[in-house]
Amino acid sequence: MAVAIETHGLTKDFGHGRGIFDLDVLVAEGEIAGYIGPNGAGKSTTIKLLFDLIRPTRGTAAIFGLDSHHDSVAVKRLVGYVPGELPDYHGLRGAEVVELLARLRGGVAEQHIRDLAARFQLDLHEKFRDYSHGNKQKLMLVQAFMHEPRLLILDEPTLGLDPVMQKEFFALVRERAAAGSSIFLSSHVLSEVERVADRITIIGKGRLVKAGTLAELREMRVHRVEATFTGKLERRALSAIPGIDDIALAPGRLTCAVHGAFGPLLALLSRAGVTELDSQELSLEELFFDYYNQSPLAA
Repeated sequence: MAVAIETHGLTKDFGHGRGIFDLDVLVAEGEIAGYIGPNGAGKSTTIKLLFDLIRPTRGTAAIFGLDSHHDSVAVKRLVGYVPGELPDYHGLRGAEVVELLARLRGGVAEQHIRDLAARFQLDLHEKFRDYSHGNKQKLMLVQAFMHEPRLLILDEPTLGLDPVMQKEFFALVRERAAAGSSIFLSSHVLSEVERVADRITIIGKGRLVKAGTLAELREMRVHRVEATFTGKLERRALSAIPGIDDIALAPGRLTCAVHGAFGPLLALLSRAGVTELDSQELSLEELFFDYYNQSPLAA
């Protein structure tokens, strides 16, 4: 398997429990990888280490086999980047910002830049300082995508975008992935990641919580169940079923969470004279909080 991003034991210790610790992250080439966690979890710190903007306390990071520190210039040539903290280009017009960055890239077709700006409804003739936050974010997206990079590293890329522009952004992400680009999408908005990601890494308080493909996470799915019944149902019998928790039992009514197989619960409910049964699978966002809250990192 060709690898776009690989870290081993990556650590940046800022002291007092702040930073990231012993992170092993793997992103396959051509993959859309979601990197998710609450604000302050260490997502932006990880990205800064990948770009050699800060140096690790220990551990290694590589992009397409190139060491993020020793080969940092070569790495930057391969990557399009949207930072979590927007730079300030003051009085430069959007077109001037893009032209400057395009020249640093070795040149980008002007028509392609205009097409991207049109997709995001961005007027490149306005000055950067006059842009709204949303338009500044659009400019960062244009400069990240304009040279059709082999890898896109996107740190909270939809902040400030309205729903229409968010939809356009995700369409562009899918297009670049279909063309062979790898995408590393960092976000605390779990529903966004669910829309496009092939693989997800969950981080909390600077440490790995869970990693796997979207399919693998869904195999460990959790359902919330509500049932009404006419007979008797004992909490002890419910608690004895593997994978049943979060039980709320009242006369004639049950709500609970089911991890894994439904069979044993259905058999018990059938004997209790079930009259109504409703089951809803947790969304990725709910799964995230389920994993995160069960982790010792949440303590």
